[in-house]
Amino acid sequence: MDDAHWMALALAEARLAAEAGEVPVGAVLVRNGQFVASGRNTPVAQHDPSAHAEINALRAGAAALGNYRLDGCELFVTLEPCAMCAGAMLHARLARVVFGAADPKTGAAGSVLDLFAEPRLNHRTQVQGGVLAAECSALLQGFFQQRRDAAREQAQPLRDDALRTPPERFDALAGYAFEPRYVHDLPSLQGWRMHYLDEGPQDGSAAACLCLHGPGEWGYFFRRLVGAPGLRTLVPDLIGFGKSDKPKREAAHRIEWHCQVLGEWLDRLQPPPMVLVHSAAATGLAARLHAEKGGLFAAVLLAPEGGEPVGDAWRAPFPDRGYQAALRALGPIASSSGPNAQQAALLAQAVRNAMGYSTP
Repeated sequence: MDDAHWMALALAEARLAAEAGEVPVGAVLVRNGQFVASGRNTPVAQHDPSAHAEINALRAGAAALGNYRLDGCELFVTLEPCAMCAGAMLHARLARVVFGAADPKTGAAGSVLDLFAEPRLNHRTQVQGGVLAAECSALLQGFFQQRRDAAREQAQPLRDDALRTPPERFDALAGYAFEPRYVHDLPSLQGWRMHYLDEGPQDGSAAACLCLHGPGEWGYFFRRLVGAPGLRTLVPDLIGFGKSDKPKREAAHRIEWHCQVLGEWLDRLQPPPMVLVHSAAATGLAARLHAEKGGLFAAVLLAPEGGEPVGDAWRAPFPDRGYQAALRALGPIASSSGPNAQQAALLAQAVRNAMGYSTP
């Protein structure tokens, strides 16, 4: 059996920890190529700060072998050991420790400190990191993202007269792995939550643009513009569209109200002068916003449409009819897929030119 085989078993333990609400770390103890014991994180369930995956595996292994010394044993763990676990491994006289993902915050096998390399200690344990590191990291990142999402949901409760599209509806969309941002406490929002993107340098070193989608669209329209070199892009999802809350009543959706929300949001952000970029469907909204916030915009640009198939992206925010009040009030799902890659590059350059920035 190779290292990847044993690490895969440790990953299975880590997944069980995640299902139990624990930080997903798993460990497997091996001796002479044979499985001895396994462990996973259980500090929450056991009310025990020492119940890390490694400690649990060491305890189980010592009981199985009838000895607190684990000479000749190898421990495979999905995350770089902390100082507590590293100390226990050295006391157990492990021959070798193999870990998956590095831990830049508490890792004691080279990331923060390296107890295994301390020459004053009387035992030497070989250490190897990076085995199935990507898989181990992805599991941890997904777990903590879910925690952040849950905390956000609690901090920004959903109104009784609205729906919130489940995040998994957007998971399969290509080219839209951007950090979600939310605002819910603007006066005009009345507690509804608006999603937006704010990608790119925010220190004034890049040209900035505000990207407006129209009825039947959402911020995905500008996916190929977001992240362009030398560009800061602000991309809100209008209430009722995209990742923003979906009021159930059609009466909530008026262009003048959406414009008021955007104005309050811009006042909150206080962005630098920028270019207003809009889809054809957003022409009316862009004209109204420009009239009210004209001093903020150095230019107004119409985003080209690539003519590509729309696919499922425009339907993703609307699992069923209950989510579609904005579509009924303002218009059906749009047919444009947004700028293609070449058009987005030219549009980014046009924004930089309008703001007096050179090509990055």
